[in-house]
Amino acid sequence: MSFVSPPTKHWSVVELLHETVKNPNIHVRGKHSYYSNAWTGSFEDSVVRYLYGDEYSLKAWESQWPVDQLHIGDYVCIGAEAVILMGGNHTHRTDWFSLYPFPDVILDAYKGKGDTVIADGAWIGMRAMLMPGITVGEGAIIASGAIVTKDVAPYTIVAGNPATVVRSRFPAPVVETLLGMGIYNWDQKKFDAMKAYLCASEIEVLVSASAKYDASVKITE
Repeated sequence: MSFVSPPTKHWSVVELLHETVKNPNIHVRGKHSYYSNAWTGSFEDSVVRYLYGDEYSLKAWESQWPVDQLHIGDYVCIGAEAVILMGGNHTHRTDWFSLYPFPDVILDAYKGKGDTVIADGAWIGMRAMLMPGITVGEGAIIASGAIVTKDVAPYTIVAGNPATVVRSRFPAPVVETLLGMGIYNWDQKKFDAMKAYLCASEIEVLVSASAKYDASVKITE
């Protein structure tokens, strides 16, 4: 059996964000989040839009206002051609009579939207768009083509334009338990040991296995 190395661009090859992201205003947690870049450029070049801190903007000018940050958790899956829109209101003031970004009033025209956060374990579907300043909760799913204009609760599925809630992935007590366990804060050794239980849907079994693991670690200490 032979193995043929895939070309640089192929649907089976993903971009690991912690290895490629250079913009100081993008913060990637952990070493597992990825972008499926087979049909586009890199994550920074294609997905993240209007964010100061790329090579050109850093050399060309100094930001005149606080820059909204992009925070990406661990184990985040980002589908091909997704867009994460940054840059606040893009200097278009909807409360002014004119929307045009005149250079002489540009400082007054800009309004930040706050940081954008994609929490651990979230899945951003192909061609979805995240508007500035939103938070996508832990384990949330953004359906393909969805345009997300407001925060998405943990373990919630949203779809459509604008995105609305389809359903929660699990009953509320299960979601509360998952959040309380802090599974994405486990060290790598425990996470790997619990992987079989995480790749399942029996919460009682996961809770029990986690407790037994913690107890065994205390004994060995």
